[in-house]
Amino acid sequence: MYFEEDETDFFAEFADIKPLKQTHVDIVPLNKDSVGKQLLRQSIEMPGALQRNYLSVEQVEPVDPYDYLSYKQSGVQDGVFKNLRLGKYKIEQVLNVQQYKFEAARSAVFQHILKAYEQGLRTILIKHGLGLHNKPFPAVLKSYVNQWLQQMPQVIAFNTAQRQHGGYAAVYVLLKKNEVQKANNREVHRKA
Repeated sequence: MYFEEDETDFFAEFADIKPLKQTHVDIVPLNKDSVGKQLLRQSIEMPGALQRNYLSVEQVEPVDPYDYLSYKQSGVQDGVFKNLRLGKYKIEQVLNVQQYKFEAARSAVFQHILKAYEQGLRTILIKHGLGLHNKPFPAVLKSYVNQWLQQMPQVIAFNTAQRQHGGYAAVYVLLKKNEVQKANNREVHRKA
């Protein structure tokens, strides 16, 4: 009986409340998309985008600001990679993303690599900085540049630059030959 009395008092308190009329219902998905999925969706929906930026914004394996970066695809000759490591190739372009915000750096790296490849450039230098005081961890941009370059099929190798070109704060990037260069190379080396 005690509960019936409390229940009656409870309903008496709300007797003059009228329900709201709802004309619109927002349906919210249970699992929100990650930032990466949101950026991917935005890039897909952007009108006139020539090439979709597929560089990852998800998890990255953090590297130390003073880590030595080195990567080469199979098939890259040891002598070619050694010359890249030693900075013996002429640097044809430089991209400096040290002061860029994350998304601007991602876009700049992606567009710059594609444009350099189309132009037939072979060696570029990317200055990513050390990022000693980056948040949420040191060398955020360096870590992502390391990951992004490995995701681009145009990049066949990269390596931490020599001291005179930026040292641990930069990487030499070796691009594969584009179709025009491959055709020219075949013509030069064609057997008669």
